[in-house]
Formats: sequence, structure tokens, C-alpha cells
Amino acid sequence: MKLSVKEDIEGPLDRVFAHLSDLEALERSAMRRGVEVRRVDDRAEPGPGMTWEIAFRYRGRRREASIVMTEFTPPHRMAFDSASGGLEIATVVDLVALSRTRTRVALDVTLLPRTLSARLLVQSMKFARGSIDRRMKQRATEFSRDLETRLKRAG
Repeated sequence: MKLSVKEDIEGPLDRVFAHLSDLEALERSAMRRGVEVRRVDDRAEPGPGMTWEIAFRYRGRRREASIVMTEFTPPHRMAFDSASGGLEIATVVDLVALSRTRTRVALDVTLLPRTLSARLLVQSMKFARGSIDRRMKQRATEFSRDLETRLKRAG
């Protein structure tokens, strides 16, 4: 199952990428939302091989996941592979400059079930596809507006 969303952000490509690739800020944001985040690698600079172990609650149960950065191509692309139980998730963030002051961010998430329970989860998500797409679009819009605000404040 593939989920995609695109958002246009008022800001130059390099600055938008710099904010999106501030992985420590994303870690802190996840922790504020109740996600346990632990960095596993010892890389000093962002790049392929960065690894996180996370734990969170979903549908009343504690879930654990491993996330590995597989691609880091500033200022155009970041890619991550995740695994949680029998579900593998490939996430790609692509950025394209629409003009000197406007950037399009495309987020593609591909869910690959590897177990029966993961297949059942993905199947139930397919039935709720419309509401999942709406929520994903809404969260992407909120994130984009927040990012635009931070870009304006940063000057």
C-alpha cells in the first residue's frame, strides 16, 4: 500500500531542506508526543546509516520500530526504511524548487506487510483509505504551515 502527499512551502529549497533534515528537532518533537526515541548509531553528520529505535503506543498496544536512513542527498532527498513487527515501511521525502522562494515537498510512504497480522492491518487501512489520506493531508498541511512560520522567524 502506498500513501503520498505533496505540499508547497513558501521558502527556498536549501532552507526548507535544512529544516526538514534537522533530525534532532524531529526527535524532540516525537518525544513531546509520547514516542520513546533512541539513536543507535554514532554518526556525527546526517547520512545513510543513521539508525533509531523507537517505541510508541498504537491501538492500545506498545509497538517498537527500527528506522534506518538509507539515502541523504541534500537538498533534494531523504529516504528511510523502517520495520515494526511484520510491517516494513519505506519512506521517501523529495524536495523540488518551484521557484527561488517556493519548494514542493513530496512524501511517499510504502507499507509492505510481511506477516499475516501485518497484512490484516494493511487491509483494514485500505478500507479506511479515504480518511487516512485526509488525515495525512491535514497533518502535512499543518506541518508545512509550521515550517513556513519557523522559516519566516529565522529570517
